[in-house]
Amino acid sequence: MAKHERTERAERTDDEAPPPTVGEAVVDCLLDHGIDTAFGIPGKQTLPLNRALADRDARFVVARHETAVTHQAWGYAESSPPGEMAATVVVPGPGDMNAMNGLKNALNDAVPLLHLAVETERDVRGGDGIHETPPDTYDNVVKENVLVESPAGAVAAVADAIRVAREAPQGPVRVGIPKDVLASRTPQATPSDRQPAPPAEPPATATTEAADLLAAADTPVILAGGGVRRAGAAAALKRVAERLDAPVVTTYKGKGTLPETHPLSAGVLCGGASVELRALLAGSDVGLVVGSDLDAVATATWSVELPETLIHATFDPDDIGFGYETAVGIVADASRFLDDLDEALRGDGAVEAEVEAEDGADDRPSDEAATTGTERAAAVREADRSRFAALSTADDPGAPMRSVEVLREVRAVVPDDAVVTADAGGFRIWTLVSFPAMGPEAFINPGSWATMGTGLPSAMGAAVANPDRDVVALTGDGGLMMCIHELHTLASEGIDVTVVALNNADYAIISEEAERSYGFDPQAYGWEETGLDLVAVAEGMGVPAERVTEREAIGGAIDGAREHDGPVLIEIVTDPAEPQASEWMTRPSVPE
Repeated sequence: MAKHERTERAERTDDEAPPPTVGEAVVDCLLDHGIDTAFGIPGKQTLPLNRALADRDARFVVARHETAVTHQAWGYAESSPPGEMAATVVVPGPGDMNAMNGLKNALNDAVPLLHLAVETERDVRGGDGIHETPPDTYDNVVKENVLVESPAGAVAAVADAIRVAREAPQGPVRVGIPKDVLASRTPQATPSDRQPAPPAEPPATATTEAADLLAAADTPVILAGGGVRRAGAAAALKRVAERLDAPVVTTYKGKGTLPETHPLSAGVLCGGASVELRALLAGSDVGLVVGSDLDAVATATWSVELPETLIHATFDPDDIGFGYETAVGIVADASRFLDDLDEALRGDGAVEAEVEAEDGADDRPSDEAATTGTERAAAVREADRSRFAALSTADDPGAPMRSVEVLREVRAVVPDDAVVTADAGGFRIWTLVSFPAMGPEAFINPGSWATMGTGLPSAMGAAVANPDRDVVALTGDGGLMMCIHELHTLASEGIDVTVVALNNADYAIISEEAERSYGFDPQAYGWEETGLDLVAVAEGMGVPAERVTEREAIGGAIDGAREHDGPVLIEIVTDPAEPQASEWMTRPSVPE
């Protein structure tokens, strides 16, 4: 009888084939919308989706913990052109809640992803079924939270969620689908063909007013945020900056929107922004803030002095005038606004400034009487380099390396077109101020959410999205230990990432504050006595690894890792007692 049944199934025509499951229809919808990659952890509840993904050759990256999957999808989108994104798939309750951290990070950074959360079965909901969580638990960590109630509406809900995620301002969207719905063969309603709405035209009168103020300025400055990155407006930013001869400062999320080898690049406004960079902002007569909400993190709770005449273009009207008085406020997409501003500046007779080739940006001399934009930016860069140089241990062979020294060696050998991700933590501030980013899709770090444990997962997402590019994850031992399990995912999935882990055996940024402000002993939150052998951990998870203690060996180790076909971890021992960037860079002068 069994043999007969198999024969009957084999002889069925396409017309007699059963209708697709809802899970299959959902995956077809993803593929139809250009989403062919999902990050997640399988569970019994997700298997209908996993079966459909496998049958359609969509990639499902199996992580080791749900805290990583949303960071992986975030890194995928951050290293891709605007609008390209991945999906995440998790089980109800614990899996969904573990993923919340990355959802909030993506929400703050306005990064699109589709979060597919399998919900408790409908006939069990309310009965405290396994992993049951009220769906509205997730309302505040996503752009939109959708619960599929009708089996026939699942595909339509997913299609609309993709549109919402991609519509500016972009962001993560959660779709909760009960397991029993996914496994059913309910015919699906035809989804709307509604596309993401294009950003509205910036108001012409306000753009003209902004152009007039900027064209008349003697010392203009631009502060570029993550909105420039998300809008794909880097080229327009460069045009406007060069036309105005205006130094460009970026926020955490704006880093790289103007390549930091460009003569007008003046650095990053962050906790480690130097006295000289802050003086540049304060001493400018007109400031253009574009694509930033001027949040408390970037502005040190609005204590950073900005130009008295401020033009602020951003998406959320509530951000305009919050923290800083604004002369001209414009609610607009960064790309459309910068394009219109560039055209208006041409009409005002602004002449595009002549700037030196990018390769020579760091060779420009400092000038205390700098007047041009390139001179003003060069003066800040030169002052920052002097601060970095004062930290060098090159003349003390027995001293452990400092972060800036390691980062200089890493930058020297990592290709300009590589994707570099940076975890949060004390070393990231040094990365923000001393590690040049070469483009908007070439540097990834978390913004105001500032969550640790993102460096490795985001690099994995970037490598999946960009298989032909070098990908380097910069992390500290603290951040890496919060996602150490993903080294095993690197090995098991064969994802080619070079992990550079700066190991100072300490939560050094916390220990420094504890000692300075609260009288704790030095390295109060370190673990030097117990030790941490990252090489042993990595090799135990199938990732080749190497420990480096000498700066001369860093370049060769990274070159070897890049040539290796597969992931490699390089552990670099650094000084737990080194000054923190937030203290060193904000001192009035460089210590002798």
